[in-house]
Amino acid sequence: MPSSTDSLLQHRAFVQFWFARIASGFGFQMLSVAVAWQIYAITGRALDLGLIGLVQFFPSVLLALPAGHVADQFERRRVVLLGQVVEWCAIVLLALLSFLHGIDELGILALVFVISTAKAFESPSMSSLLPALVPPAVLPRAVAVSGSAFQMAMVLGPAVGGLLYVAGPGVVYATAAGLYLIAATLMALLRYEQAPPKREPATLKSLFAGVHFIRERKDVLGVISLDLFAVLFGGATALLPIFARDILHTGPWGLGLLRAAPAVGALLMSFWLARHDLTRRVGMIMFGSVAGFGVATLVFALSSWMWLSLLALFAAGAFDMVSMVIRGSMVQLDTPDAMRGRVNAVNSIFINTSNQLGEFESGLAAAWLGAVGAVVLGGVGTLVVVGAWMAMFPTLRRRQRLHLEPEAIEAAEDAGAKTL
Repeated sequence: MPSSTDSLLQHRAFVQFWFARIASGFGFQMLSVAVAWQIYAITGRALDLGLIGLVQFFPSVLLALPAGHVADQFERRRVVLLGQVVEWCAIVLLALLSFLHGIDELGILALVFVISTAKAFESPSMSSLLPALVPPAVLPRAVAVSGSAFQMAMVLGPAVGGLLYVAGPGVVYATAAGLYLIAATLMALLRYEQAPPKREPATLKSLFAGVHFIRERKDVLGVISLDLFAVLFGGATALLPIFARDILHTGPWGLGLLRAAPAVGALLMSFWLARHDLTRRVGMIMFGSVAGFGVATLVFALSSWMWLSLLALFAAGAFDMVSMVIRGSMVQLDTPDAMRGRVNAVNSIFINTSNQLGEFESGLAAAWLGAVGAVVLGGVGTLVVVGAWMAMFPTLRRRQRLHLEPEAIEAAEDAGAKTL
């Protein structure tokens, strides 16, 4: 039995997975920057930037349930590999057409749609791979380190993409394609440490099994819905340009610092969590972290000093990483492997919806209350959600460990078997 003190570096499959995620994450962030700048350079219309989000949003939500079903019916590594190969082909085409000056707005959006469709199928399988790569005892640290790959890409990817864009969008796309090729190669060479389960035949009932399973498992429902409403009310990212210019009286460089601060906080916290296990009172730690996120949001809303605003956003990112690791570990550990793809797919719907609706809520509230009032409302709303969820999910509040007790594991497997 592996101990919780095992080093993640001892698990070769996880190391390959981490580097593959770093490569594809950097490539995607660079791609996102280049696509936005290129479309705006072609059309000069700010509205067209919103179309980029639209063509990414629809595949991620509409295909989530089928993608989760695919993740539980087919070998997940191959699903991820196929998705990355399709994305690589689309990025190569973007690079070639950009070098040849033969691409327009519709062409870019069409290829972004292809990439988003492939990513919609890739994501649930990617999220469900982790438990097959490390023993359950080190899964929480694996989730934290995996999250650090995403945060590193968020912090550095746009900056690298912006620097390379000086040489032209084709250079950015070519570099992103190279990174995706590295990721796909690592994924092709990946070997499981834990044997994957036997797949059950597909049925219409099994397509919606993830929804039924989450409804039956109160702890899973609690952590997923907590993420939905906390992000829905607590996000201030969409309003950062207003705070930068009108409240903190800074320029584009200041806006860049404000955008980077939460990711830096999350990244540093992920490094700490990778070296320290959460072994007791994880339910209260999770609720406390979400509450800390809400308080940090309030501090940011009321600050008129740049240093305090940066510190508040840094703290918000760190608190969010703690709650994300706990939530992610609980969902993985509470869910039987045969159900993980579909459960992660439902979770992705919640995350994507909360991010999109959170930005809309922030913009709408800002139109009514002003930017400061909107973010204050969001911070207070987050604290209210924490209090309500602590009352509605008492077992989650009292939960001591990330791992389920043996009888709870058996109950989860029974619930999964009934919905397959």
